Amino acid sequence: MDSENGAKWLADKIKKGRVVVFSGAGLSTESGLQDFRSRDGIWSQVDPAEMASVGVLERRYDEFLEFYKARLYVPDSIKPNIGHKLIAEWEASGYVTGVITQNIDRLHQRAGSKRIAELHGSLEPVICHSCGREGTTEDFLAGKPCSYCGGHLRPSVVLFGEMLPQQPLNWADQWSSDCDTFIVLGSSLVVSPANYFPRQAKNHGAELVIINRDETPLDSMADLTAHEGIGDYLTKVSEYMK
Repeated sequence: MDSENGAKWLADKIKKGRVVVFSGAGLSTESGLQDFRSRDGIWSQVDPAEMASVGVLERRYDEFLEFYKARLYVPDSIKPNIGHKLIAEWEASGYVTGVITQNIDRLHQRAGSKRIAELHGSLEPVICHSCGREGTTEDFLAGKPCSYCGGHLRPSVVLFGEMLPQQPLNWADQWSSDCDTFIVLGSSLVVSPANYFPRQAKNHGAELVIINRDETPLDSMADLTAHEGIGDYLTKVSEYMK
């Protein structure tokens, strides 16, 4: 299916509703954020299993703090892009059941999406690693300890060595099992559970759409693939929905 016919086909599917969106770092890069697994991504510069880990947080906190300050905190200049905004509009119109995301930047929320399963947690709120109480982003970035117990402050992201949060997994499982169209946006689909939910949707009869600049291991099972910019492609889709 060529790009135009694919966009028309997807527009018709979205208008029928029961759509689940699965977003990865490729969506956020279109807002200017650095991605994780590309040749120039964050993980190409450091070992994530080390720097974004519980061990470094607990034993080398200064390094942990500098890693998140320099690489992962989202500056105010980073805004939701057209892809985030269209997803939020489609949710508000009743087409999108929910958004499953690997991203921790909360750009979906800032665009207006409500039903979001954050598989890897998020940068906010900041919490204390020791007592679990909420702190402030300002105190974390300043390297201050928890005001209650003196423990290390940290973002609410899932670190290497921690389990994924159960409630978002439950939502993702439910949405993937009960949708008509499952749209992957900007995910390499090389790690679990990222590559589980598209398979689950497909196995339950959903149409699988993958929009990603690079090929993914699941392209062969997709009903539609598009290796182009997410924002540009979704803009075409939205034009055909009018």
